[in-house]
Amino acid sequence: MRVWPGAPYPLGATYDGTGTNFSLFSEVAEKVELCLFTESGEETRVELPEVTGYCWHGYLPDVGPGDRYGFRVHGPWNPGEGQRCCAAKLLLDPYAKAIGGPVDWNEAVFTYYFSDPGGALNEADSAAYMPKSIVISPYFDWGTDHLPHIPWNETVVYETHVKGFSKLQMDIPADIRGTYEALSHPVALKHFAHLGITAVELLPVHHFIHDAHLLERGLRNYWGYNSIGYLAVHNEYGHSNPVGRQVQEFKQMVKTLHQEGIEVILDVVYNHTAEGNHLGPTLCFKGIDNAAYYRLVQKDRQYYMDYTGTGNSLNMRHPHVLQLIMDSLRYWVTEMHVDGFRFDLAATLARELHDVDRLSAFFDLIQQDPIVSQVKLIAEPWDVGEGGYQVGNFPPAWSEWNGRYRDTIRDYWRGEGSALGDFAYRLTGSSDLYETTGRRPYASVNFVTAHDGFTLRDLVSYNEKHNEANGEGNRDGESHNRSWNCGVEGPTGDPGVNALRSQQQRNFLATLILSQGIPMILGGDEMGRTQFGNNNGYCQDNQISWYKWDEKDQDLIDFVSELVKLRKAHPALHRRRWFHGRPIHGFADIAWLKPTGDEMTDQDWMQGPVAKSLGVYLNGQALNYTDERGELIVDDTFLLFFNAHHEPLNFTFPAQTWGKRWEKLFDTRQTIPQPAERKYKASEKVRVESRSMSVFICTVTKKKT
Repeated sequence: MRVWPGAPYPLGATYDGTGTNFSLFSEVAEKVELCLFTESGEETRVELPEVTGYCWHGYLPDVGPGDRYGFRVHGPWNPGEGQRCCAAKLLLDPYAKAIGGPVDWNEAVFTYYFSDPGGALNEADSAAYMPKSIVISPYFDWGTDHLPHIPWNETVVYETHVKGFSKLQMDIPADIRGTYEALSHPVALKHFAHLGITAVELLPVHHFIHDAHLLERGLRNYWGYNSIGYLAVHNEYGHSNPVGRQVQEFKQMVKTLHQEGIEVILDVVYNHTAEGNHLGPTLCFKGIDNAAYYRLVQKDRQYYMDYTGTGNSLNMRHPHVLQLIMDSLRYWVTEMHVDGFRFDLAATLARELHDVDRLSAFFDLIQQDPIVSQVKLIAEPWDVGEGGYQVGNFPPAWSEWNGRYRDTIRDYWRGEGSALGDFAYRLTGSSDLYETTGRRPYASVNFVTAHDGFTLRDLVSYNEKHNEANGEGNRDGESHNRSWNCGVEGPTGDPGVNALRSQQQRNFLATLILSQGIPMILGGDEMGRTQFGNNNGYCQDNQISWYKWDEKDQDLIDFVSELVKLRKAHPALHRRRWFHGRPIHGFADIAWLKPTGDEMTDQDWMQGPVAKSLGVYLNGQALNYTDERGELIVDDTFLLFFNAHHEPLNFTFPAQTWGKRWEKLFDTRQTIPQPAERKYKASEKVRVESRSMSVFICTVTKKKT
């Protein structure tokens, strides 16, 4: 087979219409073989003829889209020094654009024998048991596609799973359910449009591996936080027969969603890989250059630093690891047209030595990159290592999953826990966390539930987790802790209990959608999806996790839809700037009220967690910024009355100077928001039922300034 010197960059397999250039980084390699495979598994080995700057490369004019390949790296085997090269192990390309087939968990994919983990090197050939990297065609007709660039403050995120969203949606053709194509099918688009969401945040679609221990128990890695290919779109969510076709299907999904004004945000897992610890398999990075790619224990380099709880952590101090991640991010933006990223356990990416450093090289690279710095960047601001909880500490260009918001809102609506001051901060964008670092309210990605934990329906239905189906004796997942649960105790068949559970769901959703910051809705929460008390469905690729469309709560869907419409229609409910709480142009932009209608005093704020009622005055006439035409934005004024007591309370509307007439938009006792038939006057009383919130509007005549 003909092979030419080729070029060291770009890394990976790059088809140019005539042939394919291959390039692989390895600082420790002594020789690198490119291995080409037929569909039946026959192997041809070609030695890469050139090495430039530790990149081994060659060009093959007879190789093109659909061809399967892998690498064998000849180099040192010395685990004590962190060197794990073994040419008997076929290795995936770290830059593969597509990967086909699963891992067959034969002993051959490990470098030791199961009977003697500390013994001799296992030199059995692993090729027959390994997935193969696939050469793809980069060509796709994007037409006029462009990133929607939805402003941050207008963003409404819907966190969902590609397969779980549509697997049980019977209105979508059976052959595409659970695929990328299904996520952009007219049925899905209609649902997204009705909800009013502006972005789908997809659980991992980088190619990932199903763990051996899960397959042995008849389970699978459903969530996908087990990446092995950072440029490869996961093959199981495609449906066409040609290998590598999943790339085209993903691009078409993005293009279609963009046509509907919906952005695509990817949940990415750059903190660890599917190769695990020293007892894990050799699939890719370990056999290429183990010490370059992974953080190793300094005193004994056969072991791995583990800040993620998964066995290993990528070595963000190495320039080629940083290059891999940056090349991956740029690829997904420039070639796959995605709109942003949510970084799993992002604190791990900042660990250069031991402590988390928010000015680490990784974040410097992001800041300086002209492509990646311009898309939406969201951090999960914690990991499992010491000092890993970093909410509020990420750089100015980043937004963060706000764990403080989740905990405080849960505490409030179950009637105990957080002080009113903390609740007020969360409602208004968490200025205590973000304002002093030059960020805006949309730095806070607000959520009550996420994929990791109870669904909303289960949150209000269970006080104990029920993870028995995971096969770990119900020991996995978040431990029982009432501060994390909001279950309404009582039998499921009790109409009163069921009504209160439904009301609690509406309380959470209304609070979430009407808070300043970015609301993130867990997919399925809008329809009352249950996982039957399982708060760790990572391995449940079945009806425990899939959306049950035939059981959907249409009233709840409509409730969410109306709330999002309300939020979008009023700048006062999605401000670009922080509240000041002081008069601006004669108006206070926000005020905090007692049920008596009087403003809260310092003493009132000091009541601690006993106080469970609060009025919030949002003055739309005091936004104090202009639109794109330079006109001062003027909006209606709102009153939000919160009552987390187990008894109803009378709230008094403030004096006439605050607003003459108030119309009730909805309260959370209602299954669908319905305006009241009459308006309320200043200083009039209104009854707010127990464990509910009510929203009122004072409409203003908008005048251009």
